[in-house]
Amino acid sequence: MKAVRVLVVEDNPLVMELIKRGLEPHCELSMAADGADALLQVIDNPPDMIISDYKMPGLDGRQLYEKLRGRDRTKGLPFIFIAGRADIEEKLRPLVDGVEDFIIKPFFLKEFVRRAKKVVDRLQLEKMQQRSARPGTVQGRLEEMSIMDLLQSLEMGQKSCRLTINHGDATCELYFAGGACKHAQMGSIEGNEAVFKAVSWADGEFEIDFNASSDKVTTTMSTQGLLMEAFRLIDEASRDAQG
Repeated sequence: MKAVRVLVVEDNPLVMELIKRGLEPHCELSMAADGADALLQVIDNPPDMIISDYKMPGLDGRQLYEKLRGRDRTKGLPFIFIAGRADIEEKLRPLVDGVEDFIIKPFFLKEFVRRAKKVVDRLQLEKMQQRSARPGTVQGRLEEMSIMDLLQSLEMGQKSCRLTINHGDATCELYFAGGACKHAQMGSIEGNEAVFKAVSWADGEFEIDFNASSDKVTTTMSTQGLLMEAFRLIDEASRDAQG
């Protein structure tokens, strides 16, 4: 069962179907055709996040947001708004409390899914932390949350912690401060090179310890920069193998 529940509020059936197709592999989805339907659903059974169109007949996206912000049980629900550029700048940009992202219409599905999934992954990490048997730690498997998803979630959540990844006989430790990967160690390999090797692991186990830290600084890129370079190297190695 997918851990994160997302409610999509969209009055255009074609856009609704597009979003459903893109997000269904990553979270548990429910749908609402307008703001009023969404409000009833949320009051009855609050999701973990809402993705809402802004312009809808009757209760629009901003009114839905404001009504939910006025209730204790739903005031902390994360929101992603879908809207035209002018509406975002004039009507929605001042809404900062709990708004994770603004996605401009029209959008490419791949980019939409990438941005929504970053929030879904962060919420999944928070849920795993709440379920953890040991306070301040999260354990899991790379098959349920990839290294890319883990690194992006830690960066987005500006977390400080140690991420330990076990893959067969190999172990890599990555230390984060405010979401930035500052130090990585895999045996005698340190820094960027250790991160690049670990990112290629598709299976194994991980543990996040939010109580652990290190003063060492061995990486020279941002977390996103490390990921981009890692995937460039993996792509390059794949092409060389095919050639």
